[in-house]
Amino acid sequence: MWQWQNSSELPYLTCDLLADWQHGFFTRQFAPREPHELTPFLAANASTHRLKQIHGKIVLTPSEIATTADIEVETGYALGDGIATEAAVQAVWVASADCNPILIANRHTGHVAAVHAGWRGTSLKIATVAVERLLSQGGSLEDIIVAIGPAIAGEVYQVTAQVGLEVCASIDPESLTGDLDTDLKVVMAMPNSPLLPDGQAGRVRLDVRRVNQLQLEGLGLAPHQIAIAPHCTFQEPDYFFSYRREKLKKIQWSGIVSN
Repeated sequence: MWQWQNSSELPYLTCDLLADWQHGFFTRQFAPREPHELTPFLAANASTHRLKQIHGKIVLTPSEIATTADIEVETGYALGDGIATEAAVQAVWVASADCNPILIANRHTGHVAAVHAGWRGTSLKIATVAVERLLSQGGSLEDIIVAIGPAIAGEVYQVTAQVGLEVCASIDPESLTGDLDTDLKVVMAMPNSPLLPDGQAGRVRLDVRRVNQLQLEGLGLAPHQIAIAPHCTFQEPDYFFSYRREKLKKIQWSGIVSN
């Protein structure tokens, strides 16, 4: 399902689900290249689109990026965490260092989206927002395919119990009572739970990738429409930057080009 590719002897990942689209989950070896320098690795004639990421749930189209007043003054980049294409040959990019880089495609329209989903954006269900934006252009849920790229794995991602529950509440809020201990037991009893126990009091381990998967399945996607990369940014320092591991603001980029 996941394949290593090489360009100029630099490694990046692709997902078989997205074989019909030029895409890549790029590694630290490509740093410090920016999206406009990475797009030619995928498609020489594609336009390049990126954002100033803010850990929210804003998903914009390239035309909205060009006209929004919500920008970072320093860089001029529009604020948001997801981009959904609206025309062919648009390359959309997101940066990550432990957060989930999610690439989404619509087989009906050929349009795609790139999403940055950390725990905050995941708690706000940004992946489902991006799917809904793509579907507003045509097609049905059966046309959507999703690849969740390299991110920090649940078994090594320690968060407070409150944060863990805040994120997991996005899956099935009605199942929670508001009592911390009770709700921890409810979530941890789920099949393949995204919450794992931690040896430190008041802490849990959180699988953000699994939460995004469950949100998408809750929206109506089938398991075979979603692929999760078997790579952990924290545990694979040869290939990926990890903020948790290095405490440095270094990133890798993930991008996809619309058909």
